[in-house]
Amino acid sequence: MDAVSALTRLGGIGSTADLLELTTRKRLRRAVADRTVVHVSRGRYALPSADLARSLAAEIDGHLRLLSAAAHWGWESKWPAPYPQLGVARRPDRPVEAEVFVGEVPRRDIDGWATSRVRTVLDCAAALPFDEALAVADSALRHGDVTRDELEAAMSGDPRVRRVVAHATELAANPFESVLRAILVEAGIAVVPQWETTIGRVTYHPDLAEPFAGLAIEANSWRFHAGKADHDADCRRYNALVIGGWTVLRFTWEQVMFSPWEVVAAVRGAMALPCRGLGAVSVA
Repeated sequence: MDAVSALTRLGGIGSTADLLELTTRKRLRRAVADRTVVHVSRGRYALPSADLARSLAAEIDGHLRLLSAAAHWGWESKWPAPYPQLGVARRPDRPVEAEVFVGEVPRRDIDGWATSRVRTVLDCAAALPFDEALAVADSALRHGDVTRDELEAAMSGDPRVRRVVAHATELAANPFESVLRAILVEAGIAVVPQWETTIGRVTYHPDLAEPFAGLAIEANSWRFHAGKADHDADCRRYNALVIGGWTVLRFTWEQVMFSPWEVVAAVRGAMALPCRGLGAVSVA
């Protein structure tokens, strides 16, 4: 997999270690040399969309918003912004290749080049599809850049915003897991991230679980450098969960991002199976 595709899967920004799970060091170096990937800090890489957005914002005396602001803050998202997403107080004098929102934003909600961290999460919750907004909110919490108390104190009565904040969690490891959870929430399927279950004195945390149905749901990441030890560990984990009474479903990135109906159908089918009982479960 090339470095740009790898970064896209990671949510637009990622560490060297995460990237090298999906691509090679040679491909990463080539992408940096071609400027299709930007080395933003020690051991951290990103797609160049944030740099382009900042340049355009400076040209029109504006600020970054929505996914462009999320990228500025170093948060992963389901997809990078297709165009720079900018805000300005007055309409620009010339056309720009960007999605531009015209309107006044309180000074307290602007932090440097972008909307503030809290404002960015809440704007995304109000403007983006639920799965994209949840991925941003989860990322902001995961990085420790906002707290749930801050979001709840600042949020409006908009039901879209309230739903995103209610479901957001720092426990999602990446946008892949966030989008998988969002798909199920929208289908009316209640799942818990990182549920704790102990089987044979070993504690496991399925990515998502419906514990009353005995259903463990895993976001199955493809790894370029996965070796025998990784494969063995995955098999042991899967076998242990099944022996412990769980029905285990594993979904690929492509299924989650491009075939959400397939995910929902599989989960509903598994939930209709008789629950064998979870004799070795400890509640988180």
